[in-house]
Amino acid sequence: MTERETVTERIAEIVRKALEAGQTVEIDGLGTLHALATGYEFLPQTRPEVFIAYVAEDLAPARRLCEALRAGGCSPWLDKDKLLPGQNWPRAIESAIETSDFFIPCFSSNSVSKWGGFQAEIRYALDCARRVPLDEIFIVPLRLDACRVPRPIQRELQYIDMFPDWPAGVRRLLDTLEHEFKRRRSAIFLQYE
Repeated sequence: MTERETVTERIAEIVRKALEAGQTVEIDGLGTLHALATGYEFLPQTRPEVFIAYVAEDLAPARRLCEALRAGGCSPWLDKDKLLPGQNWPRAIESAIETSDFFIPCFSSNSVSKWGGFQAEIRYALDCARRVPLDEIFIVPLRLDACRVPRPIQRELQYIDMFPDWPAGVRRLLDTLEHEFKRRRSAIFLQYE
């Protein structure tokens, strides 16, 4: 037995034990497994996966956004909630960006001139966006305050102001995500009719 088969068997055993204990097992980005009296049920992910990019100084509004997205029917990805101890975080973040339906960079006075991970995430998302059809929305920039949006973003993408009316900004964001997600799903179904 190879090492890969051994790891796969260990993971399957952990999942089986969790299901037998009545727990739900979430397979990130794919769906959830539930135990039934007659076996197991897999429910595919039907909510848009949304990656939230922010700087550490903006963790509070990023968490607030995460909760608003979750309440609005989305599946938000926030590093503080999703990264595991010891996980290769640069690779995990790239993978989460690649597999997300939407990338939400949170621009603020804190983030626009800061060097580091936030800027790298935006650059990586812009690279990923180049593979998305031109008529699809992937990056939805937000402004948390009256900061300047970087010129490359401002030149190509419309952004949403979350101030001075946070609920209006959330509504506009959720409407955008819902509209685009439904449009994509109907386009997929039309291809197979």
